[in-house]
Amino acid sequence: MSGASAVPETAASDAGLPGLPVASGRETVREVWRLSHGYRLRLAATGVLGIVSTGVDLIVPGAIGFLVDRVQAGTADLATVLTVTVVMALSAVLGAAGTALTIVLATRVYHAILAALREQLVGHAMTLPQHLVERAGTGDLISRSSDDVTAVADAAPAVIPVLTVTAFTIVVSLGGLAALEWPYAAAFAVVLPVYVLAVRWYLRIGPGVYRTERTAMSARAQQILESQRGYATVLGFGLAERRHRAVMTDSWRVAGQSLRARTVLSMLNARLNLGECLSLAAVLVVGFVLIDHNASTVGGATTAMLLVLRLLGPVNQLLLVIDTLQSALASVSRMIGVVTIPFSASDVPARAASTAVQLDEVSFRYGEGPRVLDDITLDIPSGQRVAVVGVSGAGKTTLAGVVAGTHLPEAGKVTRPSRTAMITQEVHVFAGTLRDNLTLAAPGATDRDLHAALEATGAASILDVLPDRLDTLLGVGGHPLTDAQAQQLALARLLLTDADLVILDEATAEAGSTYAGQLDRAADAVLAGRTAVVVAHRLSQAATCDRIMVMEHGRIIETGTHGELVDAGGVYAGLWTAWEAAQ
Repeated sequence: MSGASAVPETAASDAGLPGLPVASGRETVREVWRLSHGYRLRLAATGVLGIVSTGVDLIVPGAIGFLVDRVQAGTADLATVLTVTVVMALSAVLGAAGTALTIVLATRVYHAILAALREQLVGHAMTLPQHLVERAGTGDLISRSSDDVTAVADAAPAVIPVLTVTAFTIVVSLGGLAALEWPYAAAFAVVLPVYVLAVRWYLRIGPGVYRTERTAMSARAQQILESQRGYATVLGFGLAERRHRAVMTDSWRVAGQSLRARTVLSMLNARLNLGECLSLAAVLVVGFVLIDHNASTVGGATTAMLLVLRLLGPVNQLLLVIDTLQSALASVSRMIGVVTIPFSASDVPARAASTAVQLDEVSFRYGEGPRVLDDITLDIPSGQRVAVVGVSGAGKTTLAGVVAGTHLPEAGKVTRPSRTAMITQEVHVFAGTLRDNLTLAAPGATDRDLHAALEATGAASILDVLPDRLDTLLGVGGHPLTDAQAQQLALARLLLTDADLVILDEATAEAGSTYAGQLDRAADAVLAGRTAVVVAHRLSQAATCDRIMVMEHGRIIETGTHGELVDAGGVYAGLWTAWEAAQ
């Protein structure tokens, strides 16, 4: 993916997290133009149809001016009036039909490009290094893939018709004024700088205001998401009032930014109203002078005024939706900011041709905090199973994340196999059938493969309690699974990936001791013949590994087999003695 300079926005104000980038105006235009590649012929046809339709609409002002001149000359009879009326009616019908078709075509292209952008947004987000998403906050990404997509989609019914009509009406009406009498076009051109300055002022201030508003919405989403995810913790520590104040603060910040955006819009209204008054006055004065010097007729002046009014009408309509348009543009730039996120090869751990793992003087810290891993050097030969143990806060989970590639070290180098899979303590059951949940890991897997994976991990019994077996809906609104069943499902899914390196970060800890033996056997089936790193919650699981590493304060302080470490009488021996006493 090509890199792109982008402006970082704050996505989580209270946490101080740097948000995901926002694309600049130039980058947004370039990306939209790229996405429109398969629709440019359709866009050209839409443009031609719009110009023709708007040109047909110009017959009405011309016909009225013609009729005014005939009436003033006293030559207007019933036949002339009827003929002009029929011509105006036909032109109005044809123009309206052409405009409607133009709007339909433009809307279809709009939604096609939006669909392509939405697919790229989700697809690219799934390939981003996890540390980038975690650093920005998941609320920012969720806001862009939901709120911003909705804002752009909802803008279509209001914005597309107005933009389509306005663009073609301005071009054709100005051409009509120049064809009628060039001084009329010159009169409008003299006032044009008022509109240009108003739009330039708005474009200088408006985009930033709307980006700030959207960023404030992301921060609010982050606060709400964190409160919902940590609901039990919020209640357990009595943090409800504090979280409520945080959400309320961000909500008021959104309200303040929204008010600022409406104020900017009102100031733009005043400038455009001034331009409208000056335009009408200028054309009236020019019409008077031309008629006084016999350079134009009353009908010609009438046509000119109608053309100006026709030109100002769509501009005023655009004014009514410019708020929606600017908000949609801000959302598009935020979506494209995700699509064009640059990340270099240094953002991804080095891939080894073998299945071995190497860490060379690796250190890591979260943000500006203290080092969580300090100068870790580690070699795991192909096929070896290594357990990582230690007290809470020793750095075990962080080490697993660094080995898996979800955390990037601040110093040192990590080399691991290209096919790596990881299961953490919190497993997820996706909304879909059991078959869907399994084939996420292996889209081409047959039912025989799925049954074999379930059998190998001891999860075949799950089928007996599911009414539709592999086709039973799971997840939200579906058949519930116990913690142990969910972990078995995750292990079966991991087995189907056929990964060279497997990291289990207390992956069997949540099910409790009742199913410990069953889950340990399932883990053994998954790890058989693979290079593995196991963050062990139960020391009985660590004892079966080829090698055990003991961590303390971000360092590896002991390493060896279970027997060697017990005989050494060190930290691990003390942990093992305490473990045995508790059983």
